[in-house]
Amino acid sequence: MSASSFNYHGVRAIYLFEMHRFMRTLWTGLAVPVITTSLYFVVFGSAIGSRMAEVDGVSYGAFIVPGLMMLSLFTESIFNASFGIHMPRFTGTIYELLSAPMSAFETVLGYVGAAATKSMTVALVILATANLFVDVRVEHPILMLAYLLLVAATFCLFGFIVGIWAKGFEQLQIIPLLIVTPLTFLGGAFYSLDMLPEPWRTITLFNPIVYLINGFRWTFYGTADVAVELSLGITLLVFFLCLGIVRWIFRTGYRLKN
Repeated sequence: MSASSFNYHGVRAIYLFEMHRFMRTLWTGLAVPVITTSLYFVVFGSAIGSRMAEVDGVSYGAFIVPGLMMLSLFTESIFNASFGIHMPRFTGTIYELLSAPMSAFETVLGYVGAAATKSMTVALVILATANLFVDVRVEHPILMLAYLLLVAATFCLFGFIVGIWAKGFEQLQIIPLLIVTPLTFLGGAFYSLDMLPEPWRTITLFNPIVYLINGFRWTFYGTADVAVELSLGITLLVFFLCLGIVRWIFRTGYRLKN
C-alpha cells in the first residue's frame, strides 16, 4: 500500500470515535485501576511483603509492580478491543464499515490503536500509583515503553479476535476471566519462579504469560526468571500469530458478514 493510498481520515475517524467512548468514562476508567492497585499493595505489599525478604535483590512491593501493570494491560487490552469491534457487529453497522473505502489493515489499525492507547494509559496510571507506595526504578525506560506497546498491541489484536468470535456480550468475558487472568496469576506476576518447587516450575514454563511478564520485569530491574531474548521471542511469536489470525478473518469473512 502506498502512502498516498493510505486512508488516514478513515483510521483517524475510528480512532477518535473509540477514544471518545473512553473519554466519556475517563474518571471511572482511571479511578478503578488506582483503587485496585492500592488494594493490591495493602494486601500483597503490606500484609505479605512485610513477611518476605527481597526477591532478586528487589523489595517485594517493587517486584510486583510489573506484574500488576501486565495484569491490567492484558484485561484492558482485550476488553477495549473486543468491545470496540463487537459493537458494530451487534448494531449492524459492521456492514457500513466493511463497505467503506478502507483496507483491513486500516480498520484494524484504528481499533487496535485506540484500544492500545487506552490500555497503556491505564498501565502507566498504575505505575504512577505504585510510586506512592514503593520506590520503583526503571533501568530501561525506553525499552519499557516499547515492550509495553508491543504487549498492548498483541493483546489488543487478541481482543479483536475475541470480539469477532463472540456471539454475545457475555462471551466477551469468558476468555479474559477464565483463561487470561488465571494464567497471569500463575505466570509469575506476584512471585518469582525460583520460589516454585519442581515439577511446578517446569510446568509453569509452558505458560506463555510467564515470558511476557518476565520480559517486562527485566526492563525495570534488569533481572528475570527467563532469558530476556526468549521472552521477546515468545512475545513476538504471539503478536504475529494474532496478526495472522486477524488477516485470515478478513480474508475469509469469518463472522464479519453473518
